[in-house]
Amino acid sequence: MALKTYKPITPSRRGMTTSSFDEITTDKPYKPLTIALRKTGGRNAHGHVTAKYRGGGHKQRYRIVDFKRNKYDMKAKVLSIEYDPNRSARIALVEYEDKEKRYIIWPNDIKVGDEVISSERADIKTGNCLKLKNIPLGTLIHNLELFKGAGAQVVRSAGSSAQILAKESDKAHVKMPSGEIRLIDLDCYATIGQVGNVEHNVIAIGKAGRSRWMGIRPRVRARAMNPVDHPLGGGEGKAAGGRHPCSASGQKSKGLKTRRSKKYSS
Repeated sequence: MALKTYKPITPSRRGMTTSSFDEITTDKPYKPLTIALRKTGGRNAHGHVTAKYRGGGHKQRYRIVDFKRNKYDMKAKVLSIEYDPNRSARIALVEYEDKEKRYIIWPNDIKVGDEVISSERADIKTGNCLKLKNIPLGTLIHNLELFKGAGAQVVRSAGSSAQILAKESDKAHVKMPSGEIRLIDLDCYATIGQVGNVEHNVIAIGKAGRSRWMGIRPRVRARAMNPVDHPLGGGEGKAAGGRHPCSASGQKSKGLKTRRSKKYSS
């Protein structure tokens, strides 16, 4: 994948970059694996805003992606590599030997015509899905399950990968993209390789209008708000706030640990 740059004919074009989409092989999704996606504007069923600064954006259809990879011991051929407007990663349309088609997250360097398989006895090859107990130490993985049979929940975004550091008893020590080391059950499945579209994190949006296309509305600084809208709002002139940085609901935004105290998989 490469980035496309533009001549600075306007201030917003200067420094703006987009994906070249060289890896994309079709511009139309496989319709039976898509469903309508309705906009919420960041509001819940009661009409209350639960996710601020969302609204508008281009109309999209959701692609149903197979995160479980549960057609075991059956080869699948990659038919196309497609753009997915709902995620940073690309998706690949694969067809199994029984002619069923499914979408999977596109692993880096997989091409049209390649074959992938989900099996305990699969080769250690990019795109293949195996249990952690059958994957050698040091291997890069993605699409990682946290609980047996739940389907991949982590390491799914563009360019991300985890690494198996050690195996102990019935757990694997897995280094996550954040650097955290977690204990994952050895019977959990993961896919070999790194997620594609690795340069996604260096794309420069370039202009406010492009954020609006993605459904992102303007974000207002807390100090620029009124006291009724935020604890840091109000005051004469550029008031400093007089308290530690916090969210609109008063939760501290620097240094407060928000992870639940219950144990996860470790």
